[in-house]
Amino acid sequence: MCEGCVREEYPDRGTLCLENGCYMMNFAGCQECRDRSTPKIVNKKSDDINGEEMITFQHVCSKCNHLIGEHEHIFKVSGEYQLYEMSCILCGTGEDQRSIMPYDPRGPQMNNDFID
Repeated sequence: MCEGCVREEYPDRGTLCLENGCYMMNFAGCQECRDRSTPKIVNKKSDDINGEEMITFQHVCSKCNHLIGEHEHIFKVSGEYQLYEMSCILCGTGEDQRSIMPYDPRGPQMNNDFID
């Protein structure tokens, strides 16, 4: 993974957990060739281990194939909740949980990012 290709290593993305795509706002450009076009996704794999789905892939420069980072997305069900996790030097880290019930028994969840 290349720290020189990103503006910030593993930025905190809160509850955002991507299983595809990339966080272009964090892409500084390829350190090898200076290209700033959208990185390619290669070597994408999906594995299901004991009910836990893990999606992994690599972000590489679309011009010179320099490895920018490795992306990991995990999905699992625990009790009455779906749990999501993401870890990537480019896309950042995030965790989220959602009720599998039509209405979350905990009630509406507040996003404190917008409260003064």
